[in-house]
Amino acid sequence: MVSVEVKQVTTAKSKVTIKGTKEGLVFFMDDTCSFEELLTDLREKIEHSHQQILSGPLIRVSLKLGKRYCSPEQQEQLTDIIRQKGNLVIHTIDADVISKEEAFAERLKSTFSIQVHTVRSGQVLEFEGDLLLLGDVNPGGTVRATGNIYILGNLRGYVHAGFKGDTQAIIAAAVMAPTQLRIADVISKPGEEWASSSGGTEFAYLEDGTMLVAKMNYLPRIRPELGERKH
Repeated sequence: MVSVEVKQVTTAKSKVTIKGTKEGLVFFMDDTCSFEELLTDLREKIEHSHQQILSGPLIRVSLKLGKRYCSPEQQEQLTDIIRQKGNLVIHTIDADVISKEEAFAERLKSTFSIQVHTVRSGQVLEFEGDLLLLGDVNPGGTVRATGNIYILGNLRGYVHAGFKGDTQAIIAAAVMAPTQLRIADVISKPGEEWASSSGGTEFAYLEDGTMLVAKMNYLPRIRPELGERKH
């Protein structure tokens, strides 16, 4: 076994931190940034950092994903970048994420907040659990919740549901015209598609790592478990 000593590599905007241990290297992955940002920073680290270590003898690598859920395809993308260095061997990939069933069980126990409020530019509302907002989210306003977010008003600002990694969370709004939507670590930056909206309450959700938007009448079909929740 090769003993390696590596100083922590990090910058103000670093998404990947590399630490050396007697077992090899540990790559700590930021679990709050987008997956694309994570890939970009990982490529930068592999291509330009620690060249004296990353070109030496075989080294075992452990990936720590934190609370980020990565599909098998996303894990393959991460490991492909690391394997560009022939001396790096993937040993383990660990994540502190829970299953879909566990996430639903946690949601059943979570709080449900009702707010009568207009979120203006520069304001930030953040809640644990699900949130029902009776009001508008103006451009420049931000709403974040660990669970689902329901907005009975105009959604024109930034909304982040499931911000602790719950990929089953949804974002619903009476008028869906956001600046940006985010569910877990998946980000949508709406463009012209919102301008052509036919109106009516809609909701955003994740399917296979992609954000989709549907009319509210499809909710029981797409997220049937929401109807089982008891408040």
